Amino acid sequence: MTAMAASAEAHTGSDELLLASRPLKSGAFRTELAVPDVHCGACIRRVEKALNALPGVQNARVNLSTRRVAVEWQGRDAPPPLRRTLDRLGYPANYCDDLPEARDPELGKLIRAMAVAGFAASNIMLLSVSVWSGASNEARQLFHWLSALIALPTLAYSGQIFFRSAWQALRHGRTNMDVPISLGVILAFALSVFETITERHHAYFDASVTLLFFLLIGRTLDHMMRERARTAVRGLARLAARGANVLRPEGTREYVPVDEIAVGDRVMLMAGDRVPVDGMVEHGSSQVDVAMVSGEAMPQLVSPGTALRAGTLNLTGPLQMRATAVAADSFLAEMVRLMEAAEGGRARYRRIADRAAQFYSPVVHLTALLTFVGWLLLSGDLHHSISVAITVLIITCPCALGLAVPIVQVVAARRLFERSILTKDGTGLERIATIDTVLLDKTGTVTVGRPILVNAGDISPSSMAIAAALAAGSRHPLSVALVEAADAAGAVELEAVAEIAGLGVEGRLGDDLYRLGRADWALREAGAVRGTVLSHNGEMLAAFHFEDQLRADVKATVKSLRSDGLKVMLVSGDDAAVVARVAADIGVDEWFGDVLPAGKLELIASLRAKGHSVLMVGDGLNDAPALVGADVSMAPSGAADVGRNAADFVFLKESFSAVSQTRSIARDAGRLIRQNLGFAVIYNAIAVPVAILGYATPLVAAAAMSLSSLIVVGNALRLRAPQPPRAIEAMPASAGAVQ
Repeated sequence: MTAMAASAEAHTGSDELLLASRPLKSGAFRTELAVPDVHCGACIRRVEKALNALPGVQNARVNLSTRRVAVEWQGRDAPPPLRRTLDRLGYPANYCDDLPEARDPELGKLIRAMAVAGFAASNIMLLSVSVWSGASNEARQLFHWLSALIALPTLAYSGQIFFRSAWQALRHGRTNMDVPISLGVILAFALSVFETITERHHAYFDASVTLLFFLLIGRTLDHMMRERARTAVRGLARLAARGANVLRPEGTREYVPVDEIAVGDRVMLMAGDRVPVDGMVEHGSSQVDVAMVSGEAMPQLVSPGTALRAGTLNLTGPLQMRATAVAADSFLAEMVRLMEAAEGGRARYRRIADRAAQFYSPVVHLTALLTFVGWLLLSGDLHHSISVAITVLIITCPCALGLAVPIVQVVAARRLFERSILTKDGTGLERIATIDTVLLDKTGTVTVGRPILVNAGDISPSSMAIAAALAAGSRHPLSVALVEAADAAGAVELEAVAEIAGLGVEGRLGDDLYRLGRADWALREAGAVRGTVLSHNGEMLAAFHFEDQLRADVKATVKSLRSDGLKVMLVSGDDAAVVARVAADIGVDEWFGDVLPAGKLELIASLRAKGHSVLMVGDGLNDAPALVGADVSMAPSGAADVGRNAADFVFLKESFSAVSQTRSIARDAGRLIRQNLGFAVIYNAIAVPVAILGYATPLVAAAAMSLSSLIVVGNALRLRAPQPPRAIEAMPASAGAVQ
């Protein structure tokens, strides 16, 4: 390539980079690239180290779940060569502006490859049985050639998953677990072809294809269990408004895409609209769902001067607001950035299998090479030396190691499912077994998140009937709770029922006016009366007291976790006084109130910085960054979609005992994983010397490898789901409630 052509190519790349980048307030740029070949902690470190070393790059972070790298850089006139650097490392990248698709094409490839390898292995095994049974020379040769015809396309199709990865590693001067796998499979097939051409008695097509089948089982299980839900950030982004009606100075309204709303624009919001950007209410009053900010189910009354955050939902009345931030700098955009940064941090966790396999590949290569050289020097027989070296590669092939972790995780996920607990991420089983701190959200997690009427027995049937008739015309959480509590009350038909945004509901019965709502609105003279009341022509008929009920078994679970040596803390966006009462009720000494999403993430970061391993249990939109940022996370099935997607585990039943049960099963699973890895080490310690000394053939090596895999699977099946802790069994479902 000429210098002029190279310069033109670099200039074109710079233009593409600028077009794909987003300017930041600091004057820097942010670029996101899709890097599909990133698959482990070593890849993350290699990519980040190379990009951070480029001139102008301020920060590069890899997100393993979405397989993306976010780069912040400066130098508009000389942008850093991001794509060229990644291509040189062996990680081809593309610029991406949209969020990742929820579908996982890699899983489909693995399943298809595994199915083809399994079908081929079974057919070749049938042909091999005929050979072992004493087939004549002509029949043996025919069966060997038929096996070769089956094995060749199978290896070409199913083996490409390992071959491509091994080739990419070798091209760029590194090695990985797929290199010895590829060598073992290819050399076993090549030796088998040679044996067939020279009309020898033994061929090992069944060994190469069966080896591939077992490895694909492990790779598929591993991929399924490692694949975290990639829809958490995508689900959060769906909460962003696509646009809004902007009021122009001349009095007209214009629908404007959210990215074009500028600071100072006046925006009109109707009931049911999402707040597009951060702003301040100028006119109107309404109830706004602020669950994604504070986590509380109770809507917030907003009026002129109240700040609004992007993504919150206007519920009842029209509002006019003035934008105080653009979409890229809004609260919702910051939530997305928090989740991406937190998830990138968690991706640095190194699994047990990754740690065990760190030195496996070079040791296997060196062992096989020394075996080949040693036998060649001793015997001078090239064929025998290659055969023994291939036997070493096959017998040390990491089937048992590859299955040791994913098969236990699959069995553990099944045991948890039997307890109505869904496993979203297999590595979460390893992480939850090592936690020392549990951080609990309040509303919807420790409590059920639904207000209940606690003084229904103190209210007369007639007042309850009228209140229920008024409440039936509102979707307010307190109205819903009142209607549920008044199912048995006699029906009353009111006229002119209307909901007054932020105040309550009113209706008439003849000439009488009834109001259900805030005391200072419903009563002529409220005095010291607070809360929700029913009034008749301005006089109070009844006062309603609502409380949030504790989730079943929460007290016993907290006691069980603390007795197990774990530190339990309560955190919530709710009022500090309410959080303090809940903490005292469930037996938690340390609590935090009035905490926003960023504050929860900061709390987790500070705990992790002190060396703690944190389990976050939460349910709301506001908990999503914390769920991703913690070492491991759980959410109830009633959580917001974003919260469920962000969590590693989701429990389907109301009982809070799912937290302690999950940890118990995870610890048992960890014990079995360590047993499996120990067995893999012992197996290699015995089998490798046998292979090196020439006492095994490739066929025997394949049989030994298969037997080791079956033993690992059998050991994993020993995992049993525990019974609920005695402390929880002994206690009835909690009927406690909190204000």
